[in-house]
Amino acid sequence: MSDAVSSPFDDIRRLITTMPGPDEAAVEAVQLRDRQLTKPVGSLGRLERIAEWLAAWQAKPNPSVDRPLVCVFAASHGVTAKGVSAFPSDVNRQMLENFAAGGAAINQICAAYGLGFKVFDLAIDMPTGDITEADAMDEKSCVATMAFGMEAIAGGTDLLAIGEMGIGNTTIAAAIYTALYGGPAEHWVGRGTGVDDEGFKRKVAAVEAAIAHHGDHLKDPLEVLRRLGGREIAAMAGAILAARLQRIPVVLDGYVATSAAAILHAIHPSTIDHCIAGHLSAEGAHQDVLGRLGKIPLLALGMRLGEGSGAALAAGLVKAAAAVHRDMATFGQAGVSERLS
Repeated sequence: MSDAVSSPFDDIRRLITTMPGPDEAAVEAVQLRDRQLTKPVGSLGRLERIAEWLAAWQAKPNPSVDRPLVCVFAASHGVTAKGVSAFPSDVNRQMLENFAAGGAAINQICAAYGLGFKVFDLAIDMPTGDITEADAMDEKSCVATMAFGMEAIAGGTDLLAIGEMGIGNTTIAAAIYTALYGGPAEHWVGRGTGVDDEGFKRKVAAVEAAIAHHGDHLKDPLEVLRRLGGREIAAMAGAILAARLQRIPVVLDGYVATSAAAILHAIHPSTIDHCIAGHLSAEGAHQDVLGRLGKIPLLALGMRLGEGSGAALAAGLVKAAAAVHRDMATFGQAGVSERLS
């Protein structure tokens, strides 16, 4: 009997089994130094935990953030033909031009925090299939897009923040969450870029139609990705995997970016242990998703812009946590008396 023919998704599953775990010795080194710094133990709260997280996934007893990078993946979606967005799909190309000209919010945030910035055009003039009546991608192109996302960090970085841009992709994310977690579509669908009541109803109807059309094929998370996802979500999933293999901690953006992490988490929960939630989106169901993923967001600013903006702001906090841990004086260096026993 001949061996079963392997599929492109099998390569992804095998890759996940090779991922490194946290470096516990590096975490212990960070905790030891933290006890010697000129502050009461625990007084910096989550900043101390962030330094430990960085050490665990960089595998460095002295973690640093010297080459932070924000990657934004842009794609188009066939489901926009169903009237699910307040903006026309022409905005996709226009926003890419705005990124290139330095005129977007993400450009200003990256400049303010000293973050590198890259944008990736994922065939933005070629929408994926309309998920209400077709597959978004076939398996081969889905894996190829994940591989493209894996190459996005080829230039090197020590902290990756991921984001996206694509009209209609909050509908795509809502469909993914409905497939992964069940429940009524209304729970997962939000206002996105600001649809009115009729637009909201169209979004709900689109998600319901997509779930009904794809049916039992949605039991496999990678099938959920290719049938319901977009190229930007596949690319973000690939970038998350590549970062893990290269020991690069990841900061997730909002509702749509988190859907890429949710796909990987559904394959195996530990797959996203190197990821931190940058912020809590104003998209209502984001809190539910983060709870299911075991992630506590660093920020909650009522943002729903996308384009990596929340992740970039959070990356500034991560940079600060690393700098405080690395450069703060110890009691001995500063000549400050330690707490009495």
